[in-house]
Amino acid sequence: MQITATGLGKRFQRDWIFRGLTRTFRPGSATAVLGPNGAGKSTLLNTFSGQLLTTEGTLTYSLAGRALAVEDVPRHLAYAAPYLELLEELTLLEMLQFHTQFKPLRPGVTIDQLIGIMYLEKARHQLVREFSSGMKQRLKLGLALYADAPLLLLDEPTTNLDTTGVAWYQEHVQATRAGRTLLLSSNVPAEYSFCDEQLVVTDFQPVRGQ
Repeated sequence: MQITATGLGKRFQRDWIFRGLTRTFRPGSATAVLGPNGAGKSTLLNTFSGQLLTTEGTLTYSLAGRALAVEDVPRHLAYAAPYLELLEELTLLEMLQFHTQFKPLRPGVTIDQLIGIMYLEKARHQLVREFSSGMKQRLKLGLALYADAPLLLLDEPTTNLDTTGVAWYQEHVQATRAGRTLLLSSNVPAEYSFCDEQLVVTDFQPVRGQ
């Protein structure tokens, strides 16, 4: 998927989160969205996802050379973030069966294979609400990384992961990034070291009052 931002700006009340962003994100690119905590990285990702409306400027999307309406973006989007909730009243297997009805897995990947990829075989029939925070984060990442979606948004992807979990993330984000448009919000170098482009949110923040 290709995303083109032209003069993009987002404001809450009188404060601009970012303004004047013009950039094109092409298939196969991996862009690290950088900035200190509270700078607006998550807001920018949510704007690209279509969940937040822009205050000014335009966002256009195209897929395989054809224009894509913003309301159709969620069908082609995979998103993992600490603040996105899981269906915790279901078991892992039930949740995967439900989730993949709406967001299919990549061709050649089955639910059973994904459970193995996430190292969650022993939790197959366990309620998601009983998972540790690290298991939940691995599940969120697994669903996003192995979704059949050309646009991948990751917000602070190694939150709640231990050293082994971070290594797992680094392996699988590399294994699944080819051909996708990836935007990754972070201030942890280990999360985005593979990215070939960077976007610093504070570069697009006007002086207060402008």
